[in-house]
Amino acid sequence: MSVIWFECKVKYRKTQETGEQKITTETYLLDAVSFTEAEARINEEMKAYTSEEFRIMNIKVANFSEVHPFENSDRWFKSKVSLIALDEESGKEKKSNIYLLVQANDVKEAFEHTNTALEDTMGDYTIPSITESPILDVFPYFTGEEEQLEKFNVIASAEKETTEH
Repeated sequence: MSVIWFECKVKYRKTQETGEQKITTETYLLDAVSFTEAEARINEEMKAYTSEEFRIMNIKVANFSEVHPFENSDRWFKSKVSLIALDEESGKEKKSNIYLLVQANDVKEAFEHTNTALEDTMGDYTIPSITESPILDVFPYFTGEEEQLEKFNVIASAEKETTEH
């Protein structure tokens, strides 16, 4: 089953660096199986994020095929990628567009990160546009099993090292 990403706009009172409180609307991205789950998840995430009252203003399905976080990056960029395929019947090139969300510090870095994300792509592609996204943070779904698997892999690799010596 493929991941469905939801953009959630949340309005709340945010304390500025000056100590002044200002009402702000921010956009977050999370994956869920339905609008109902998306609403429940953004409620949970926001409760952990702020003690202030908040209001969910909008939830919509985002058109991202993939999301690529990169360390030491603080902004999110939407990369439009045109995949180029050859139509065998007509012999013409056919383009289909997908959108990636990549984390970077600027547009140049977003371009580099988009190319990194597409390294294993077999076909040709172009990147016609990259724009900064209003998304402030991404909350991928974790079941907790991922953490258990990581612990298991660490334990397994440690045991393997001790048996090899």
